[in-house]
Amino acid sequence: MTVKTTVTWNAMLAGYSRKPGKLTEAQKLFDQIPEKDTVSYNIMLAGYVQNSDMEAVWSFFNSMPSKDIASWNTMISGFAQKGAMAKARELFLAMPEKNSVTWSAMISGYVECGALELAEEFFEFAAVKSVVAWTAMISGYMKFGKIEKAERLFKEMPVKNLVTWNAMIAGYVENCRAEDGLKIFRIMLRYGIRPNHSSLSSVLLGCSELSALQLGKQVHQLVCKSSLRDDTTACTSLISMYCKCGVLDDAWKLFLETKSKDIVSWNAMISGYAQHGAGEKALHLFEEMRGEGIKPDWITFVAVLLACNHAGLVDIGVRYFDSMVKDYGVEPRPDHYTCMVDLLGRAGKLVEAVDLIKKMPFKPHSAIFGTLLGACRIHKNLELAEFAAQNLLNLDPQSAAGYVQLANVYAAANKWDHVARVRRSMKDNKVVKTPGYSWIEIKNTVHEFRSGDRVHPELASIHEKLNELEKKMKLAGYVPDLESALHDVGEEQKEQLLLWHSEKLAIAFGLIVVPYGTPIRVFKNLRVCGDCHRAIKYISAIERREIIVRDTVRFHHFMGGCCSCGDY
Repeated sequence: MTVKTTVTWNAMLAGYSRKPGKLTEAQKLFDQIPEKDTVSYNIMLAGYVQNSDMEAVWSFFNSMPSKDIASWNTMISGFAQKGAMAKARELFLAMPEKNSVTWSAMISGYVECGALELAEEFFEFAAVKSVVAWTAMISGYMKFGKIEKAERLFKEMPVKNLVTWNAMIAGYVENCRAEDGLKIFRIMLRYGIRPNHSSLSSVLLGCSELSALQLGKQVHQLVCKSSLRDDTTACTSLISMYCKCGVLDDAWKLFLETKSKDIVSWNAMISGYAQHGAGEKALHLFEEMRGEGIKPDWITFVAVLLACNHAGLVDIGVRYFDSMVKDYGVEPRPDHYTCMVDLLGRAGKLVEAVDLIKKMPFKPHSAIFGTLLGACRIHKNLELAEFAAQNLLNLDPQSAAGYVQLANVYAAANKWDHVARVRRSMKDNKVVKTPGYSWIEIKNTVHEFRSGDRVHPELASIHEKLNELEKKMKLAGYVPDLESALHDVGEEQKEQLLLWHSEKLAIAFGLIVVPYGTPIRVFKNLRVCGDCHRAIKYISAIERREIIVRDTVRFHHFMGGCCSCGDY
């Protein structure tokens, strides 16, 4: 260019200052500008904020010959992003003039560093409240579980943008209210607002939690019709959703179609196979990933160890665990140790599991002892169960699972006085057990069942179906596993309690309403009990149906009297 104005120089400077790692080149270019204006200084200041420490930023800010409102806002935003809110506040108070960007930066900063009360205070006094400030407050309320306050602000907001809707959707999903998140997503679409990958990721996570496969498929159609069809993040979210909804074939098809796979895509598919008990496929995919030159991360190894665990591959799991640091430089985290304790414990190697806990380089967390306690229940090891429960309750006195698992061990040993003592202790410590429930999706409607349910409108038909099944199962050789009925009552009453477990009610309803040839998909918020597992195998053979049950840990595919977990 033969003639360059300050605007020309500023355009070049903006390119360099925005690009990470180009601060030196930006500084050289800045020094060459013949007539720097305030915009030149502001662009360079923003470059320092992005690429340098705040001391260098502060030094440059003080050297500026003139400062406008954008200069002050850049500084406040920089300190807020670094969590230095005391310094940001100091600048805020010294600032000669403030605008909506200033207030938004302060409110967002306080929300990010967890000072919600101060964010509320600034929001209340803000002379001008931008959509950014409103959205930051909604995100803050959702982050701290104050859902009603977030809802109130959302209703009061004069103008909403896509980020606001995304904050509500993500907030609901993160606060275990996925159903509300999906409802608000539908409302957003009715308003004609086009979702981005952030909206779709939250919605797909909600679909995964609710196992709302039909809506998940509709979201998939939305992705295909949008510019996100080749987006790796969107494709990975869909793969994860299909895996968590129990449709592994569709997940695999989509994985093959994904043009650009990153480590998250591979992890999603390996985890999917692991959760479905397809350990060998998961490990084969892991080896294929290595062959592609993609370096595994710590999440990959959680999936790999989970695959070994769910397929009962103890020796292979130990080998992978040992190779993490040696071959890949991945330091084991608590999640890896939990997988290993589960792997060893379920294989009956309880002493080795305890030794591994003692050798851990950090203090064991409650999940480790919860896992050990579960293994002790399976193998009826009363002594180690008491050791695991004691440690678990010392770390987490409000752990309902600790009390319940220990009570289960005592109940299996017919020590009903000990069971009563554990339950009394729960009551004294005000610990509430999470009630077990199962659900099934029929034509976009989720039907929920509790054990001994008395609410569902089709209950009479469901009980009739279960009674009919019970007769057929017993003729086929089914004997109820009375150890799974953890109450000190007569055998006949125990059988009745077992027959009305939530997963059996949901499956019976599925058999009534799901067309023959379509798999019955049931989801449970706790582990599937031993008797239900045994009964569903018989039901799958008698009714000649494929039944897929997802519990908190894995998927069970029942077909022809067998389960994909191999009863491990």
